[in-house]
Amino acid sequence: MKKNCFWLFAALAPLMTILAPAAVIEAAVPLPTAEVREYQGNPLGSVKDFRENSIRGIQKVDPATYRLVVDGLVENPRSLTLEAASRLPRSKKVVRIDCVEGWSVTALWEGILVQDLLNLAKAKPAAKVAIFHAADGYTTSLPLDYLKSKKILLADRINGIVLPPANGYPFQLAAEAKWGYKWIRWVTRIELSSDIAYKGTWERQGFSNKGDADGPMFGD
Repeated sequence: MKKNCFWLFAALAPLMTILAPAAVIEAAVPLPTAEVREYQGNPLGSVKDFRENSIRGIQKVDPATYRLVVDGLVENPRSLTLEAASRLPRSKKVVRIDCVEGWSVTALWEGILVQDLLNLAKAKPAAKVAIFHAADGYTTSLPLDYLKSKKILLADRINGIVLPPANGYPFQLAAEAKWGYKWIRWVTRIELSSDIAYKGTWERQGFSNKGDADGPMFGD
């Protein structure tokens, strides 16, 4: 019996080696607990109210190897682990996302002020916009003045729980007062640029580059 078990283990070992990395990634992603559904008198939606409309499906990001890069027109390019990012000051606020598909969700978002990240990297005077890059190749851009004046969050929690993968783990941009296509998920890089005309993934398809939720969906 012991001999048979040894040969069975030997036969399965290559397959176990192939499967192990994916299993580790799945186990390492923090699991959500119960959502809060009200905050300071504001009723909140749920993570279940969001619709999946990503360009390449839900991304599974490995927290062990993840890096949040802040570069481009900066004096001090940064590459932060999740642990390093967790040590930055935190903020929270209730914000509603409005999708061009016709649905909306109000949620409590918690995370890091984008401006704090830009301060770490020390933006050069020529920098005018931040181009956000995602793990699936999606991009969008927003003016630095907007990010600072609106105190925009790079969120890692929603309604009191860690962002589920479907909601952009480890980071989603809570782009207040902008259409949903500006709320980029799975953010991996913030690139500072002087190109105020930069067009991201949806913007290249004709959607408004400003993306104001109280303005037109198309053109500028």
